[in-house]
Amino acid sequence: MTAPTPKYRFLLINAFSLAPGNDFQMRSFTGPKETQLYNYQDVKPFLEEIEWDLHPGAPTTHGNFPVTTKEAFMSVGNNRLPLVREACQSGKYNAIVLLGGGDPGYLEAREICHQHRMPVSACAHSQMHMAGLLGNKFSIVDIAETHNMQMYHLVLQYRMTERCASIRNVNFPLPSPSHANDRPIQAERDRTLQCGSSDMLDAAVQESIAAIEEDGAEVIVLGCSAAYWLQPFLQKRLREIGWDVPVLEGFRCAIAVAKGLVDLGVDASGLAYPPEHPAKWRRKKVF
Repeated sequence: MTAPTPKYRFLLINAFSLAPGNDFQMRSFTGPKETQLYNYQDVKPFLEEIEWDLHPGAPTTHGNFPVTTKEAFMSVGNNRLPLVREACQSGKYNAIVLLGGGDPGYLEAREICHQHRMPVSACAHSQMHMAGLLGNKFSIVDIAETHNMQMYHLVLQYRMTERCASIRNVNFPLPSPSHANDRPIQAERDRTLQCGSSDMLDAAVQESIAAIEEDGAEVIVLGCSAAYWLQPFLQKRLREIGWDVPVLEGFRCAIAVAKGLVDLGVDASGLAYPPEHPAKWRRKKVF
């Protein structure tokens, strides 16, 4: 008897991969898929119904270090588009989830996926829309100045300026050759997992409270995927203080959105992402 086809068949694609053994590696790029998925234990319950594969991400061409600048975001976004196209053409999947907080290549991936009638989701886009279901305004708690401006760009691009109260900076930059790794995020994560507290968590709590009290945020969104580990700790600390505010991280939101799109049987609009020669075309586009 033939086994039934799983309802959800997803490919998760990491934003990029680095050469093994480099000084700036923050996660594994080889081995079992579970070890390559950042914060797997937090994400695991959301993958239980899904038959999923994980692509480690295309090797970087901007340099052998994590993405920080818009130039690097454009580079890694372009590099993973062939992976998206290959996945669409394979027939193995019914949705693609793009991992990474700055959504590199997302809009272009939607164009590719629509040609195959396949839904695709990305972290920041999913978080912002989920936040809109939960409160009137959200604030983004993010890691560093350059990454803040990538998130700022996404807020404008996704037309979320009326929803986004602020972007708050905890100033824990990603490691790079031009920046001394004097506040290593991985060490902050390990310290929090071991003893429940760290400077980065304290900074996230402080900026979240400021976002609530000063900016009018009713939902907190974590910006960079390197900070998604903060979610359960930040949620707990805010509730202990008395702030009943949802804290959203990107992987779970993107997976949930992809499942919802599969359930609805829809993908991106053909008007937003038309083919080269659409059957119908509009004389005018308005804003």
